[in-house]
Formats: sequence, structure tokens, C-alpha cells
Amino acid sequence: MMEIPTIVGAGLIVIGAGLGIGRIGGSAMDAIARQPEASGKIQTAMLIAAALIEGIGFAALFAS
Repeated sequence: MMEIPTIVGAGLIVIGAGLGIGRIGGSAMDAIARQPEASGKIQTAMLIAAALIEGIGFAALFAS
């Protein structure tokens, strides 16, 4: 059975990862709107950053 601090910590991890990925997505859309010709590079960087954040979030969840 999980203890309350572990559950709260896991929730904070998920919220933080979601906010981080959402911010990356929003910033990428702003950047693409400003420079549509660079959309491929921006999308690639966005996906790599989102994958790294998600990986860190999963690692933190399993560590808690």
C-alpha cells in the first residue's frame, strides 16, 4: 500500500511533466508561427525535449 507522501509526490511529478511538455508545445507553436520555414527543425527539437521530460518523469515515478 502506498503512503500519502508517495502518492502526493507521484502526482506532483505527473503535473510537472505535463506542464513542461505543454509549455514546450506552446512555445514550439509560437516559434513555427513566427518562422514557418523552420518548422521541421522546431518540431524535431520539440519532440526530443518532450521525450526527455517524459523519460525523467517516468524515472522519477518508479524511483518514488
